[in-house]
Amino acid sequence: MQLRPTIEFRNGTDVIWQIPDSAKAVLFLAHGCNGRAVNFWDRSPSCPNCVGLPEERLLVLHALVHKFAVLTISSMGRCWTFGEEMLIVKNIIRWWLWRNKLEKLPLVALGASSGGYFVSALATTKISEFIEVLKNKGIDVAEVECLEFPLSPFFLADRIPGLNQTVSAKLFKLFGDKGFIDRKGYMMKDGRATHWKEALHETKEIVLDKNLVQHVQEELNLAFAYHEMTSLQSEQFFKWFESHMK
Repeated sequence: MQLRPTIEFRNGTDVIWQIPDSAKAVLFLAHGCNGRAVNFWDRSPSCPNCVGLPEERLLVLHALVHKFAVLTISSMGRCWTFGEEMLIVKNIIRWWLWRNKLEKLPLVALGASSGGYFVSALATTKISEFIEVLKNKGIDVAEVECLEFPLSPFFLADRIPGLNQTVSAKLFKLFGDKGFIDRKGYMMKDGRATHWKEALHETKEIVLDKNLVQHVQEELNLAFAYHEMTSLQSEQFFKWFESHMK
């Protein structure tokens, strides 16, 4: 499966999508603060400004394999807002469904950070404090727990297209030498609070494509299991979606 998105600028923002053959549902993906729709798609001739962050692109690929048409939209500002922006996004989604003759398909959504809050508001469902409260009210809800996990020498190469095993192994060693990970490979701090970019700048032994710095940052955040988009539980996401589609 390859990412071959269609791109359009509508109502002042980027709208990027891909529709698989025989689509059975539609997935709207909302990025987090500081994100953009281009983060979900690989750079290609059809999308020269696309970034293809590792977790975002894998979510899209998993969705397409499951025959979900994928729609991404950029927020107007740094984070999603409510009021006018919500109306704009709803109108874009309605227009897009009509244009592609997908109005009759189930529509689901995933979001991270402010994107998660935004899609819950779009669904007009207020997420309460506890899952048990929702269940007691008869609302079908499930929790997918995202836990921290250890890095390994080739982890970054396995997750990030264009980053080879040699660079991945050198980065892993650098993280260990600098105390960014413990003896088992677990991150000592959130990736955002880890000065790995400064350490990388100081060493002359590792040449990392500057276009992949954001990709590495995302995977370090993910390994610490803190406030990041994830594709690791994609099978659970889509099985839950599919079990609730009518």
